[in-house]
Amino acid sequence: MTFKANSLIGVTWFKSSYSDGLGGDCVEGARLPDGAMAVRDSKDPQGPALVFPAEAWNAFAEAARSGEFPAT
Repeated sequence: MTFKANSLIGVTWFKSSYSDGLGGDCVEGARLPDGAMAVRDSKDPQGPALVFPAEAWNAFAEAARSGEFPAT
């Protein structure tokens, strides 16, 4: 699902631990109360946010951790 990021009231956005911390562009995430994960572009914090159900996000994160998506 896609929402306007500013419609997700009361969530805490965080940057990836892989972010360089120098203010560069990156993806931000926010865990929603029901366990879903919202994801937005840090360059456009008021723009769209993709929301993934908890089960789908957890499966994606596990696949990424296990190396299922090779680095380019």
